[in-house]
Amino acid sequence: MGCGTVALLCYTPRMRVSSALVAAALAAASLSSIRLAQGSPAQHTPTRRAKPAPLDTVPEIIFFNGVIYTGNGLAEDKPETVQAMAIGGGKVLAVGTTEEVTRLACPKTRLRDLNTANTSTFVFPGFNDAHTHLGSAGRTKLNVDLTGVKSLAAMLAGVQTFANGASAGHWLTGGNWDHTLWVDKPLPTRQDLDKVTGGHPTFLDRIDGHISIANSAALAAAGITGKTKAPQGGAIDLDANGEPTGILRESAQELVYKVIPPPSHDERRRGDELAIADALAHGVTSVQDFSDWQDFLVFEELEKEGKLNLRITEWLPFKAPLLDLIRMRNHHDLNDTLLHTGMLKGFMDGSLGSRTAALKEPYSDDPGNTGLPQYSQTELDKMAAERAAFGFQLGFHAIGDKAAAMALDAFEEAEQPQHLTALPQLGPCRPAGQPYEVWDEKIPCSNDSSPPKPPSPLCKLKDGSPCYPVLEGFLPRNRIEHAQVVDPADIPRFAKLGVTASMQPSHLLTDMNWAEDRLGPRRAAYSYAWKAFLDAGVPLAFGTDYPVEPITPFRGLYAAVTRKNEAGTKEYFPENKITRGQALYAYTQGSAYAEFAEKRKGKLVPGYDADFILVDRNLYAVGAPAILYSVVLETFVAGQEAFTGNTDAQ
Repeated sequence: MGCGTVALLCYTPRMRVSSALVAAALAAASLSSIRLAQGSPAQHTPTRRAKPAPLDTVPEIIFFNGVIYTGNGLAEDKPETVQAMAIGGGKVLAVGTTEEVTRLACPKTRLRDLNTANTSTFVFPGFNDAHTHLGSAGRTKLNVDLTGVKSLAAMLAGVQTFANGASAGHWLTGGNWDHTLWVDKPLPTRQDLDKVTGGHPTFLDRIDGHISIANSAALAAAGITGKTKAPQGGAIDLDANGEPTGILRESAQELVYKVIPPPSHDERRRGDELAIADALAHGVTSVQDFSDWQDFLVFEELEKEGKLNLRITEWLPFKAPLLDLIRMRNHHDLNDTLLHTGMLKGFMDGSLGSRTAALKEPYSDDPGNTGLPQYSQTELDKMAAERAAFGFQLGFHAIGDKAAAMALDAFEEAEQPQHLTALPQLGPCRPAGQPYEVWDEKIPCSNDSSPPKPPSPLCKLKDGSPCYPVLEGFLPRNRIEHAQVVDPADIPRFAKLGVTASMQPSHLLTDMNWAEDRLGPRRAAYSYAWKAFLDAGVPLAFGTDYPVEPITPFRGLYAAVTRKNEAGTKEYFPENKITRGQALYAYTQGSAYAEFAEKRKGKLVPGYDADFILVDRNLYAVGAPAILYSVVLETFVAGQEAFTGNTDAQ
């Protein structure tokens, strides 16, 4: 339906709806040329396009007199901009010139002038962070947060402050410490923590989550001694006397995690809400997340209360039993575009910072070490094939080149026809109430003894994409998370197998200080190889690995287009930097593609989700250093304001 010329209500940041008529706005709309926000006129000339057709949905709000990037043309660095956008029913209804779109307004349509008082406000599609850990981020915010501490002494001072205020017997958890920021880069020891923790059991993870430090009380609670055997894929560091130093690597961390009392429901919810608010404040409207199952239940609770305003695709643990994975997948409606489960997340190795990433050749600064693979190839292939047969998308954490090769081998094996036709025998259901991990929430378990059947290959989501794309010839869009070090010979295999490289450019801002020491110049030259992937036809999806890195996407954009540190004084193999448009695409449409959502989000065009941000500068045109200081003014999800920042600055 369309509406004729009517008295319209004006929308301003301070007042959702004002009683003033916008005669001035209508007069401005009739001009053949409108004032544009600051920036290059050539960049802001609206693309000629067909006039918006009459609408079936009444516009709830129209943004006009703006510079709105629709997302079209980003990958080709020919971005389309328009002046106006109509929103209704959570979707973009129309885009075009101010004159064209304002004519679609109805009596109750709000109008929002983006160029009030000649301010600089630019509209971009909301960012889709392809790799987060909201639960971990929230719990760190509520516990010992050591993000960015510059020395061991500063770390210990922070721990002591928290310990002094903790109740007797309370576990000190959290962490996010990074010893590579310290002058001598020593790893902390249990004796260091014992001096400041006052007897509180303490377990603090390194910023990458792949090693942690435990004090003596925590080691005792977990029963760890010098004679304790580390589980497969893990290591317990020992001192010269054969006693634990307190450093636990990879799967050995689980020995302590399983004895830590879980947070209460209220604590978990507070943390999750803090992490969600952090994402929205930085212009992130969608996340692809790997948190505990209890966190997913909190997200469900928020959604039922109408308080979830961030789109979340929650990953499931690859290592969990197949029956549990099927039950978890069936637990929540996959057609729910606000919250649903997604791929299976598995870990192939650790991290470069911890020297646990699995490499084909030894570390240059640790010649006897090639890292810690988490699976044998045979075991990995079997598990991947079983899960693929039941329609799961697979996403493997792989930082080292050996880990990436193992992941690719498993993907290739999982796609063999015999695995899709000979379904594994699942066996009986677990005893009711038995969790798949001792610290995790109970997964509903049916008493039906018959094994579940794979989903119908004809199952499709409302946007037309398949529910379970592995089946019946759909490309699986499996993913490798991080892909920081990849053998150049393996890059074409990504493209051949349809594998997405899900990467976090902001990691380079931290890692460039020591990555070449770890890898040597030959391997470093093909690390963080964003351009090499694109040149080979490999899809890129960008994220942050929050809270390993801050959730702001602007550090990632800067790193992707400069490959320089934030001071601009050091550059890391610049041949692999990419263009502004390619980086924005990877952070929006590329991420949407990685989760089978490219038909409904990542662009601001009719029919797409109305997820967008108002930002104080033109992310496409400003100088690269200025990207770092971008300010999100407002964030909208499904056309509803989810975050309001400093609107007085507009």
